[in-house]
Order: sequence, then structure tokens, then C-alpha cells
Amino acid sequence: MVDVDPLVILALALGPGVFWVWYFYHRDKLEPEPAALIIRIFLLGALITFPVALIEGFSGLFITSPLVMGVVIAPIVEEYGKFWVVRRFVYRNVEFDEPMDGIVYAASAALGLASVENVLYVFAAFATSPSLALGTIAVRAIFSVPGHALFSSVWGYALGRAKFTAAERRPGIVFRGLALAMVLHGIFNFLLFSADTFAYATVIFILVLIPGLWILLERNIRSALRWQRQR
Repeated sequence: MVDVDPLVILALALGPGVFWVWYFYHRDKLEPEPAALIIRIFLLGALITFPVALIEGFSGLFITSPLVMGVVIAPIVEEYGKFWVVRRFVYRNVEFDEPMDGIVYAASAALGLASVENVLYVFAAFATSPSLALGTIAVRAIFSVPGHALFSSVWGYALGRAKFTAAERRPGIVFRGLALAMVLHGIFNFLLFSADTFAYATVIFILVLIPGLWILLERNIRSALRWQRQR
């Protein structure tokens, strides 16, 4: 059995979230956001994990199906929680002055939540064995942690676009972005739930969904940066 210090496990569990925040921060090449504001939104995203968990736990008192909880309730509650952080704490800030900012701040909030979630999953695995914890860290660093940022970047881009669109069109743009993020999150969770029973779930997950999410992100980033260059 591998013997690993719990503090090392904690650092490794937090590492992916920090790395992906750095990644999204540096994708905004034309007008990077203040690092202090990024950190603040990341920490608020981490804090929103707890009310989100309470709501999910309360919902679980009435919904006994793990599939419904994982595929429907969790995506709705988690995406709205992350959205609320950005909408409440940074949307009206003068630094939120271009569509790309929506992607960056959405990813920051999402990765705050994902980091807390990651710590919980990793230490649950660590209670079984350090080797399982290390394996959990590796898999989640590639899929689940950036997955949260990929989902939320969808509504982040929509929120960024909406801010610089005619007022009457804003609610529709934001609603569609948030709904799409929830659906993608639900599909992600469904494929994970189905991996043991549906032969092609893992193939679809790795070869279709994950590349599709990254392609969507790249399209939105290109569109946002093009807006910056043209203004």
C-alpha cells in the first residue's frame, strides 16, 4: 500500500482547480482580469458549495433515485449556484467589461466549487486507500474538475454577451446559456452513471462529449476575443 501524507493528498486535490483557474485566466490575452478579483470569485465559488450541498441534500429527502439526483437535480442546483456567484458579485463590476470576462469569471466560480467537491471525493477515496485517492485525483483532474469550468463557461459566455446586448434580449440569452450548461452537465453525469450498464457510455463520454465541450469553449473564446478586437 502506498503511504501518502494527508496534507500531500489535500494539495494534490486542490492542485487541478488552481491549474485550471490559471489556464482560463491566461486565455484572456487581450485584457486580463485583476488577479485579486479572480481569486475572490474562486473563493466564493468554493463557499457556494455548502448551500448547494444543503439544497441537494434536502432534495434527496424527497427524490430517492440517484440517477435523477445526479442527472437532473445536481446540474440544476450546481450551475445555478455558480451562476449566482458571478451574477451577484462581479457582473456589475467595472472590470466585467467584455464577453470574455463572463467565461473567465464563470470558470473561476466553477473551479472553486469543483475544488471543494474534489477534496471531498478524494478524501472519501483516501479513507479506503491512498492508492485509490491518487487514482481519483488523476481521473478527476482530467475530467470532472475542468468539466465544471466547461459547463459554466457556456452560461458565462452568454452572460458576457448579454451584458453588451439590447436589454430586451438579455434574459433570453442568459436563460439559453444557463439551460444549455445544465443539460451538458446532466449528460456528463448520465454517461458517468451509465458507464457500468451502457457499453458505449465511456466511448461517448471520452470521444464525443469531452471533445465537444472543448470545441464549444474554443468557439466561444474566439467569438469573445473577436468582439474585443472589434470594439
